[in-house]
Amino acid sequence: MRVIATAGHVDHGKSTLVRALTGIEPDRWAEEHRRGLTIDLGYAWTSLPSGEQVAFVDVPGHERFIGNMLAGLGPAPAVLLVVAADEGWRAQTTEHLAAIDALGLTHGLVVVTRSDLAVPAPALADAFARVGRSSIAGCRAVSVSARTGAGLDQLRDALDALVGELPAPAVDGRTRLWVDRSFTIRGAGTVVTGTLGEGTIRTGDELVLHDVSGRERRVTVRGLQSLEQPRDAVAAVARVAVNLRGVAAEDVRRGDLLLTADAWPATAQLDVRIGGEAPERLPLHAMVHVGTGAVEARLRPLGGAAVRLTLPHALPLTAGDRLILRDPGSRRIDGAVVVDADPPPLTRRGEAAVRAEVVARQDSRPSLEQEVGRRGAMTVDAALALGVVVPDGERPAASVVRRGPWLVSEAAWEQWATRLRDALQHKAARDPLEPTLTLEAARAAADVPD
Repeated sequence: MRVIATAGHVDHGKSTLVRALTGIEPDRWAEEHRRGLTIDLGYAWTSLPSGEQVAFVDVPGHERFIGNMLAGLGPAPAVLLVVAADEGWRAQTTEHLAAIDALGLTHGLVVVTRSDLAVPAPALADAFARVGRSSIAGCRAVSVSARTGAGLDQLRDALDALVGELPAPAVDGRTRLWVDRSFTIRGAGTVVTGTLGEGTIRTGDELVLHDVSGRERRVTVRGLQSLEQPRDAVAAVARVAVNLRGVAAEDVRRGDLLLTADAWPATAQLDVRIGGEAPERLPLHAMVHVGTGAVEARLRPLGGAAVRLTLPHALPLTAGDRLILRDPGSRRIDGAVVVDADPPPLTRRGEAAVRAEVVARQDSRPSLEQEVGRRGAMTVDAALALGVVVPDGERPAASVVRRGPWLVSEAAWEQWATRLRDALQHKAARDPLEPTLTLEAARAAADVPD
């Protein structure tokens, strides 16, 4: 299965297009039908000509529901950007494209709808030129009419080509599911849904529910469904409904996460790098949208595109995660990538500028040598939890050695050995009848971190 989100200006036919492709009504609420306006996220699915299943997350286009739109777009690996032929490019199209760009989405399609109401060529040309300056530059563009069916077959072929280009998901790694809905089913209990972006969930799994306030509790997977079919296991990328034991539905909200137990350290401080043109002035606070969640964070500019974020509660984020910084006052949207989910403290004058240089040049996937080097030593599990790739062998990196479950910097190892040798010599000179050190004394003498 593949998952694709819609995007585009209000009333440009996103839901109508999804309905025409799938035969499923994505608008779930009576108010949406009464107003003819998508308010919250909708879901539908179909099979493409190749046999590949694709699920759609339909997002609202109205500016008042930008938070809901970002919750739908955030976990999706691909997007359909919809523009109406009779209205052309509009304000929310621009804002939605900015969000696509900010999230670093590189797989998408431009779909010009309502081709029965206006010649689609001008809208197609304009949209293609505008997305040419974004992360989905060079994507395919198709014109359709959901009312007459014109162009739908070509769109299905284009969708097949799109999903064939998506990278293979990480199905064997740790699981992280951002929750977008929670409800109760009589006889089953609590059910949560979301787009599973990484890992595999199996019936019987014990997972951790991490809520938006930073609290965690253990829950058990009672059952699974995907596209309304019961499953014993669901692997990324997929829409999934998870029946949980150990929590009430009212205690789970959009933005909560289901996680592999003991695999995701949570952090309330992040060093991020803003993409594109860094703003001249950053607000003191901004809304941070990540996955399906949104929290207000404090911003500390470090210099250039480097920023330190302080969150109100710890979240299980890792280097390489994409997030959006949104200033509700100016309506500006900036994309950022997490460079360090466990940054060092900045306590001395000038450290912020030095840190900014590190953040500017550091890859979004943390370096094993850098992470071990700045700590002296860390466990393999701790490195993996930070998103560090740890090769097998006694020397996983040029300056790093493996000692049992520990990864140790060679430079730190030599410093510790020298300090310990000096301490032992001093002890022997002072007390030749007992020239030894207790374990705690040896640790303190060598200044080995806990």
